[in-house]
This record gives sequence, C-alpha cells and structure tokens, in this order.
Amino acid sequence: MRVTVVGGGIAGLTCALSLHAAGFEPLVCEAARTVEAIGVGINLLPHAVRELSELGLDGELATAGLPPRRLSYHDRTGGVVWEEPLGRTAGYRWPQYSVHRGRLQVLLLAAVRERLGPDSVRTGLLFRRFEETPGGVRAHFLDRSSGLPVAEDADVLVGADGIDSAVRAQLHPDETAPRWNGVHMWRGLAPHPHVLDGRSIVVAGGTPGEKFVAYPIEDAAAAGGEALLNWVLEVRHGPQAPLPSGTGGRRVTAAEARAGLSSWNLPWIAPGTLAERSPAIFEYPMLDRDPLPRWSFGRVTLLGDAAHPMFPMGMNGGSQSVVDTRVLAWCLARDNDPVAALRRYDRMRRPTVNAVVLANRTLGPEEILARAEAHGGALPAGQAEAIATGYRKLAGATVAQVNTHPSWTVPRRAPDPAR
Repeated sequence: MRVTVVGGGIAGLTCALSLHAAGFEPLVCEAARTVEAIGVGINLLPHAVRELSELGLDGELATAGLPPRRLSYHDRTGGVVWEEPLGRTAGYRWPQYSVHRGRLQVLLLAAVRERLGPDSVRTGLLFRRFEETPGGVRAHFLDRSSGLPVAEDADVLVGADGIDSAVRAQLHPDETAPRWNGVHMWRGLAPHPHVLDGRSIVVAGGTPGEKFVAYPIEDAAAAGGEALLNWVLEVRHGPQAPLPSGTGGRRVTAAEARAGLSSWNLPWIAPGTLAERSPAIFEYPMLDRDPLPRWSFGRVTLLGDAAHPMFPMGMNGGSQSVVDTRVLAWCLARDNDPVAALRRYDRMRRPTVNAVVLANRTLGPEEILARAEAHGGALPAGQAEAIATGYRKLAGATVAQVNTHPSWTVPRRAPDPAR
C-alpha cells in the first residue's frame, strides 16, 4: 500500500516510520525546501517515548534529549504550589524527554531516509489539493523550485501539515481561522545555571498570560554548571487585541524580553541572563482549533496538529501526534480496506484527542496553578493530585495505561508483488 504523507514535521516523519514498520510504502511531501534543526524545546511524554522506542529510536532519543525527573509548579515569587515525579521516576517503563524540536525533527528525518531510502522525503512540494481516483487518491503539489505542478498517486493520503493544514481545509472548507485566547508566548533558548536540581520542568504563575516555563534541553555541564534552558514567557495583550495574521513568530528584542521578565521574582532564574543570552526570542500566538466531528473521508485522513491543534497545557500536543501515527499504521495493517481502516482510526483516536483539546482550554493540569492563585497558596495535596491524575487518565497517559497497553506494533507485511 502506498501512502502520501503531506508534511515533514515531527508528526509526518513519525507517520512515515510507523507505516514503514508495518510494511507500507510512505512518501513524505514537505513544503519547505530544506528541513533544518530550528525551533525551541518540546517534551515527549512517556506514552510517546514508548511508541518511538518501539520504532527503534530509543538510543537516538537518549542521545538527543534530557530526561526530566520532576514537574514543579510555583507561584510568581517561587513558592512551591505542587510537584510530581516524571518519567521513570514516576514508575513509567519509559522516560520523558525534553529535547530541541529541530534536533528531534532532524533525527526523525535521518531515520526515515536510512530506512526508506533517500527519496522517501521530497522537499519543496507545496500541497494544493487532492482528488479521489478509482481505487486511490491523487495529491497535487506545486514544485517550489521549478514552479511546475506535481501529482502523486497513492492508496491513502494523510494530512500531517500542521495547524494551517491545507488538507484539513479541503476536507472542512467552512472552517474558520484558528482560535486565539489572547495570549502570546515569548520563546527562547539560553545558557543558564541549573534551575533547582537541574532536571526539573518549572511552571510558575497562574492563568494563561501570567505564566513562566523553563526546562533544560541540553546539559554537558557538571552539577551546578550551565545547561541550555528552554524558556517561555506568556504575555496577554488584552481581549481587544486583533487575532494575529499567521502562526509564524515575531522577533522579540532583548529589551522587550528583559522588561517582560523583570516583574518575575523567581530566586533561581536570572531574567537578564535569559534576555541577553538568548540568540533569538520569538513571539507566537497561543492557538488551537475547535475539535472536528470527523477526520477521515474515504481514503484521506488527518493526524497531529492538522487534526487536533491544542493549547500547550500538559505538554501533550506532540506526544498525542506520535500516538496518532502508530494507531493509524495499526488500523491500516488490520484491514484490507483502507477506507474502513481510516474510519476505525478516526473512531479510536478522535474522541480521546478532542477531549484533550477541550481540557487544555480549561487549563488541563495547570488548573492546579490557577486554583492555587485564587486560593492564595498551595492546594491540599488531594485536590492537586486529583486534577493531575484526571488529566493523565483523559489523555491515556497514566502509569498503568502506558505500561500495560498492548503494543501497536504489527507484523511487517511482505512487499506487494504487483507494485
């Protein structure tokens, strides 16, 4: 079975690896002319690390990322609101990883090209539209180098082209622009002395627009030295601010960042260091989209941010995208009819991830911070634990769910002799 995957980001590349592992023939078509190690940090939660490990990438992940040991919620002055262990420290059989997004994407690209061949990822192809054909689907692209049209025929088309997905737009032509909550995220990377134990994810503040996040993604130093710190400052421009005209990032000056960080009194963060030592600081709007009633239409489906863009509470967007790819490959391998397989994938994944999208709108696990701010101090441990556990259960990410779920790995199909 041939599958055209639109989008060569983390979701699209993982999709190619998952499909190949199940014996299919994926082709990834990416609009960018080159895939480069750009971006900032991302967290891969244990339910995603399990899937990537079963694809044989555990060694590469261990080299590329850092396993955080705890999540630490604080108020604006650094007072502890709630803490919990992460990854193997929490009892998972797989770690959690904090990793540079671009480094992860390049790692996945190398794995795809090594396993599927150098021509398995074609760059510079801008998706235009698709049409179903007798027994298949044809995707139309514009070659950005030559300016010529390109058509790719396959048995299945997967839209993994992000929050502004053109595949999604054709499936749901009446959908409006992404939903903005009025918050911008200033994101940067800077060398910084270890924060707390050097392996913590710190989230401070309260409601969206009043939060600061920091965690290390690279650390070659001894204890007490410097690590490469991923940091995010949320700023709210008010309910009357216009919706940004795109999802790309405006560059924030060091002076702006210094002023924005100056109101935070966190004893283990040096605001000036972050502002001055970040080579680039970018501003991104916090966006999601309303959950869809349907992802799969005939031989076409969606996954990742094309299917379920979500606010970043709970660090779940990228991890859910990884799980999407594995379930999709499992469904296609279980059914000789790709249309029926895509319907099954839709039924299995969409309700769960739609629920996570909606939970993130109401702060997800970071409800703990908002309630603590309103309460004037830390919540009783039982209340905080109930919020955190309820969110993990909703996302299919409790220790028991991740450790005991049957594997999505399927026996590899033999190549189709008719191809």
